[in-house]
Amino acid sequence: MDSGFFSEILLPLSLGLLMFGMGLSLSVHDFEKILIFPRALIVGLSCQMLLLPVIAFVIALLSGFPPEIKVGFMIIAACPGGATSNLITYLLRGNVALSISMTMINSFLTLFSVPLILFLALSWFTGTSEIVTLPVWNTVRNIFLITILPVSTGVVLRYFFPILARTLERPGRVILPLLFALIYVMAVASSGETRMADIFNIMLSVAPLAFLLNLLGMLTGYTAARWLRYGKKVQITLSVEVGIQNSALAITIASSVIFLNNPIMAIPAMVYGLFTFITAILFGILIKRKFRFQSR
Repeated sequence: MDSGFFSEILLPLSLGLLMFGMGLSLSVHDFEKILIFPRALIVGLSCQMLLLPVIAFVIALLSGFPPEIKVGFMIIAACPGGATSNLITYLLRGNVALSISMTMINSFLTLFSVPLILFLALSWFTGTSEIVTLPVWNTVRNIFLITILPVSTGVVLRYFFPILARTLERPGRVILPLLFALIYVMAVASSGETRMADIFNIMLSVAPLAFLLNLLGMLTGYTAARWLRYGKKVQITLSVEVGIQNSALAITIASSVIFLNNPIMAIPAMVYGLFTFITAILFGILIKRKFRFQSR
């Protein structure tokens, strides 16, 4: 079957269903609390949009990689958030409303931050001054259709039909992530030939620093939440949101002909996307166990 059917139709559809399932677990009050007490939101966004690019820059600067790989690390840092972080927060029972709010806001902010960060990265590491812009209408449309609309629908359904929402939400917590994972695997499997064999050695050398960027991002979110004395839910949420970047968007920006058209720059994001789901789950479990130990 054509890979476009999985990646362009089934994958966004399954992601929308996941966001709908998350919406069933939320109420309007959850979002009201964030608007009334926005400190966690502001701190999380600051860590994502400001501290993470600095961390990526230091890692790239100190590495001995070619300029294209260094720019690749900056591309990861320029693409924070995404539906994957929402899913992980949901599975770990973090503050899903905060996670979704951060994703929606930083998705709009990336329209401005991505061109700026990439302009600076390309100027510093490659000596070029190429300006990269995201397609505004497509980005806004995707945010609305895949995130805002399904989440809002779930919240509204829970408000008017709470019993039905609880009935759907419980099995959906298990079924919907499995459905998304299955379709994602099918999309990758049907994509045909890949360059993985050609760049395997480079990927192996990039992996330790990609893991370091992931780990430092999670530690940054966790430390900020602990410093401000937030509880387990916010600690998990900020760790995941700051530590898990939108690798799919980073790969697109690096390799697509309408952006940088440089597959080498996509290597850090490709490696990064292979393990961050697992590391974020493990990091969240460690936070939970730490709270259990402290409560004894």
